[in-house]
Amino acid sequence: MNKICTVLLVALIAFTMGCGYSSKATTPATAGTMPAISQLAPNSTTAGGAGFTMTVNGSNFLSTATVNWNGTALTTTAVSGNQLMATVSAAQIANSGTVPVTVTNPATAGTGAYGSGGTTAETSAAVNFTVN
Repeated sequence: MNKICTVLLVALIAFTMGCGYSSKATTPATAGTMPAISQLAPNSTTAGGAGFTMTVNGSNFLSTATVNWNGTALTTTAVSGNQLMATVSAAQIANSGTVPVTVTNPATAGTGAYGSGGTTAETSAAVNFTVN
């Protein structure tokens, strides 16, 4: 009887190890929607002036898109998939120069099994804003 139990125990261990353990496969994030800027309104202002609301026209803007001023996110309101409004403060236009403006569509979380899938954040090419 003891011999049978030992054989069964060894067989059970071998079977368990043979099955192995694998982690659940996840699907990597895919590229998100790439926004594109066609126009800034206004596209220039005078240094030292008052803050203002800038209109960004383009395409592929998600409702959660953010306008970036020299890499810093501005308070942004989505009007449509082709238009965003962003608040530029007086401090951001205190000095003259050229400022790159971009739009970022944020990443989306995966909805697949184990949180897989989703999209990566995508940022448009820069359009220059001039502070005279």
